[in-house]
Amino acid sequence: MKPNQLFLFPAFWRPSRLLAASRGPRALREVSSSSPEAGEGQIHLTDSCVQRLLEITEGSEFLRLEVEGGGCSGFQYKFSLDTVINPDDRVFEKGGARVVVDSDSLAFVKGAHVDFSQELIRSSFQVLNNPQAQQGCSCGSSFSVKL
Repeated sequence: MKPNQLFLFPAFWRPSRLLAASRGPRALREVSSSSPEAGEGQIHLTDSCVQRLLEITEGSEFLRLEVEGGGCSGFQYKFSLDTVINPDDRVFEKGGARVVVDSDSLAFVKGAHVDFSQELIRSSFQVLNNPQAQQGCSCGSSFSVKL
């Protein structure tokens, strides 16, 4: 059985990319936009996301968004601070804040909004309005994809 069959990943999904980070030349920078003419391959950053990133990042740090197999709905979002941009990464920037998504993960979140939510019980980055997600779970970090 192939690794992508074991976890029910779509054929274009490469699990090894999420397990081993490659270091390489800086990827092409792309600027996020919340305007209607933004392409489908964009990630949109909300104002609260930008504000929080500017508060917590220093120097060349950025927020990395990855999609992994797991969670109660099949896939889950993973957020981390990083400083290395890999060759297959896409960089989305708004107001000086950067969110980086690898090309495999981008297929699962293109067109979505990255937000920072602050509630009584938790504060976290979240993916909202993901057009690639069929449904999500109540925790907000797990989803199933449209096939």
